[in-house]
Amino acid sequence: MAAAAQIAARARPLSRPNPAVGCVILQDGIVQARGWTQAGGRPHAEAHALARLPVGGARGATIYVTLEPCAHRSARGPACADVLAEAKPARVVIGVQDPDPRTCGKGIARLQAAGIAVTVLDDAAARTSLAGFLTRETRHRPYVTLKLAISADGFIARAPGQDQWITGAAARAHVHAQRARQDAILVGGGTWRHDAPRLDVRLPGIEDRSPARYVLTRGAAPVGTAAIAAPQDIAQLTEVQYLYVEGGAATAQAFLDAGLVDELHIYTAPVTVGAGVKAPAALLPADPASGWRITQQRQLGSDTFTAYQRPSEQEAQCSPA
Repeated sequence: MAAAAQIAARARPLSRPNPAVGCVILQDGIVQARGWTQAGGRPHAEAHALARLPVGGARGATIYVTLEPCAHRSARGPACADVLAEAKPARVVIGVQDPDPRTCGKGIARLQAAGIAVTVLDDAAARTSLAGFLTRETRHRPYVTLKLAISADGFIARAPGQDQWITGAAARAHVHAQRARQDAILVGGGTWRHDAPRLDVRLPGIEDRSPARYVLTRGAAPVGTAAIAAPQDIAQLTEVQYLYVEGGAATAQAFLDAGLVDELHIYTAPVTVGAGVKAPAALLPADPASGWRITQQRQLGSDTFTAYQRPSEQEAQCSPA
């Protein structure tokens, strides 16, 4: 399942509006095929993996898939539960049950009715790989990552007239790679007016993955962007599963205060700024009981990248019809 979750990363964010799902097919413990949701959402991961096998090649196999196979048919393709039932594997192992009421439990039931053994794991890696989709379905908003670069003395921006960058080239390239994994990116109106950020992806080969741009402002949206008036308005971004917030201190504080930050990406630079814009006081709660936990830490040149995650509250369970 961990391998299926890693493969699912290839689909993000190109699979939107569908979730990024990964699938691995094994025969006698040997991987026979891998698949992931394709650009635009079709084919789904299961169909993509099965297409790599000869006809009948999945009979008796064990299939690992990060999300419960869909049970609803559409004009764009068949239901994956039906496709798997026809492929006749011996067993399907599911990472996470689908909260979408069109599928929840129905995909599992359809496989079992076809005589296929089904195991549902509620796997942590699969759940992490589907964070945007699950947050969209259960909390009705995007999964929010807040990114900030901070100097050794706690500043996130230099004083006017000083060099713009706090972090080095390696950290900035890492930010561009993170942008490429998002559906949308947001900054505050002040950041937009003062810095005129491009908010695009400038890494060779993936420049076309620049996310949609939003500005937190009660005024008119700047050219090339859309506006939202308050952090809670991200619920209206119905096609967005992953939102990357890069805006300055006021925007960061607003999202933190609203309880809308799921993940923190902090780039710490070993430089002293001395004056400028201080990081929000609530950025990293000192009390370990506050809930933030480190999920990743790495060196990027002279800078340090640390990812923090707030453990999810118990998510609403779907009720099969």
